[in-house]
Amino acid sequence: MSPLATPAPSAATMLRLAIVGAGPAGLVLALHAAQMLPQASITLFDARPLERDVSGDPRTLALSLGSVQLLQRLKVWPTELAQPILQVHVSQAPPTLSHPLFGASQQPEVRISAAEQGVPQLGAVLAYGQLVAPLQAAWQARVEAEPQRLASRFGAAVAAIKPLPSGVEIDAGIADCFDLAVIAEGGVFADQARKAVAHDYEQNAWVGSVTLPEHSPAGVAYERFTRNGPLALLPLRGTPDAPRRAALVWCMPKAEDDVAELSDAQRLALINSLLPDAAGPLRAISPLKCFALGLNAERTLVQGRSIRIGNAAQTLHPVAGQGLNLGLRDAYALVDALRRKEADIDAALKSVEWQRAPDRWSMIAATDFLARSFAWRWPGLPLARGLGLAALQALPPLKRAIARQMMFGRR
Repeated sequence: MSPLATPAPSAATMLRLAIVGAGPAGLVLALHAAQMLPQASITLFDARPLERDVSGDPRTLALSLGSVQLLQRLKVWPTELAQPILQVHVSQAPPTLSHPLFGASQQPEVRISAAEQGVPQLGAVLAYGQLVAPLQAAWQARVEAEPQRLASRFGAAVAAIKPLPSGVEIDAGIADCFDLAVIAEGGVFADQARKAVAHDYEQNAWVGSVTLPEHSPAGVAYERFTRNGPLALLPLRGTPDAPRRAALVWCMPKAEDDVAELSDAQRLALINSLLPDAAGPLRAISPLKCFALGLNAERTLVQGRSIRIGNAAQTLHPVAGQGLNLGLRDAYALVDALRRKEADIDAALKSVEWQRAPDRWSMIAATDFLARSFAWRWPGLPLARGLGLAALQALPPLKRAIARQMMFGRR
């Protein structure tokens, strides 16, 4: 069967499903739907050619435990490439205000470990290409095994999605009709058309990788709240030359951002001055890339017989590292609703809209509040933020509830 062909519907087919976008969320949706909806006809569209090698894409992905478990069930989790997150350390950089709750160190912090939560890991970190390449290979293997109902249309950019009375028309060079279209093609904030809920944070994220001291504990993720914004280190698999490595996400307000003018040595010195002692000193830094940060979210996921998931539904500030995890939970919820509602597609879409709203909007609100708060220069803000961290560390039930939400979303 030609890779550009669309599976012909049969009498037993309950659903003709189009998925637009072969990133992590789209591929996971395609694989999960192929497994859980055996009577569905599924076509995956993406503008990139199938022969393009995506395995070397170095962008960093932070996955929650729930996302790891979903990928393990799909038998596509690259265990040997991923670095488990065993502990999360959240703290605030000076200047801060002292308070008895902070303890003798006068530095408020929260530590969440996999051991105290009773799980093998809190999540994991790996490169974009290390996840997308096996996902794509697994999907292509399924297409070859079931060409009568599964198809790939790589190298076919979708020019338009036209609503129909009982479905959609996908225009990707050849117009074709489907019962349901899932838009999983998100992109980055700077390149997106503005959605219903949008805000430019006027912040940049500088991303790259750093080398940690060899004595640094393995599997620790650091989030440091600084005057200018969050600074995060996400643990990566080590190499023979750098056994302790981490991905760097360094947020700066555009009005005060001079990172581009600094040398590597100056960047290292500045980052080391901001990090807690437990994380440093960093030994080396890679070239950094800069991305504009903003909130861009749809008020509703569903429009007719189209539904958006992942970055196509909500693009968030990286302060909580939850963007992809929300997208994978969107994909899981959609497949589950389609399975339960069987032929009633509209009822399934309504169910997904209601089910996903608490998880989506709680995360959108939390990341938006934190992102905006770094632009505030209120005199008592360091104390308030520090008190929040100290209270969280002092209240294990609250800390556990937040840890569970970060691992599995709001249920």
